[in-house]
Amino acid sequence: MKRSLKEITLRLVLLFTGLVIAHLGVTLFLLTELGADPFNVFVQGIFRTLRNFLGMLTHGYTHVSICIIIILLLLIIDKSYIKIGTVVCMVFGGPIIDFFTRILNTFIHAGNPFALRIATLAAGCVILAFGMTIVIKSDAGTGPNDLVAIVISDKQSKPFGQVRIIVDFCFVAIGFLLGGAVGIGTIISAFLVGPIAGVFLPYSEKIVNRVISAVIRILP
Repeated sequence: MKRSLKEITLRLVLLFTGLVIAHLGVTLFLLTELGADPFNVFVQGIFRTLRNFLGMLTHGYTHVSICIIIILLLLIIDKSYIKIGTVVCMVFGGPIIDFFTRILNTFIHAGNPFALRIATLAAGCVILAFGMTIVIKSDAGTGPNDLVAIVISDKQSKPFGQVRIIVDFCFVAIGFLLGGAVGIGTIISAFLVGPIAGVFLPYSEKIVNRVISAVIRILP
């Protein structure tokens, strides 16, 4: 069914809202310094490997480059999964994390008690999982981990939560072998985020559908 410009715009707004929520979660557990999220372990590994050959390469450029490669591969495999929001997720994730880091850095850091850092890490995983389900159910695009997991889940008819764990651990394993930093937080997030997202998905779908229906009725 063809969507109106109004609905497309609204879905992009919902996607960006979910993206902000998800990256608040990412920032929370990154600041605990208990480990990076699985995709960023992968990015770190690629960055540290390429840095040996390309001294001017930055982590940010590496992140964007990997995202672009994933998009290109999926355009070849099945272009129906690539939408305008996909590009939004790939480009704005890093700056959102930088924004939240500046705000939260004085409150959450490696000097906090270990129990508090673990609690912050767990909260970050839950917030990340909720935000990313809003992004997914906006049906306007999604980020790299979810994009790969969604494609595999659809093609193999497997539950998204289970597939996301496998995808995350593949990112972690490759990133670690290439020099990415892995901590307890990385393992916790790889186990937690997928299953929590699987629980949130039906509720997020209802939220997105109700918001879209309500706003479309109100707007002229």
